[in-house]
Amino acid sequence: MSTIGYDSWAVDLAEVGAIYPFQGSEVLMTIIGVAFWIGWHVVQIKSENREIAEDIASATPDAVSRSIDRY
Repeated sequence: MSTIGYDSWAVDLAEVGAIYPFQGSEVLMTIIGVAFWIGWHVVQIKSENREIAEDIASATPDAVSRSIDRY
């Protein structure tokens, strides 16, 4: 199975085009990559917001004062 479109390398190299795998699927891979990138950011933002909300919920005035005094 060839992923680059050539079954044999015994060809005229002047006529060889792209030799990377999965030629012709660049647009599909770009769409998948952008969707993954945006999805990762959505998951990351939700996770960080949940963590911040938990920190805010667990904060007490004494704990805040100790944290400020520590620095």
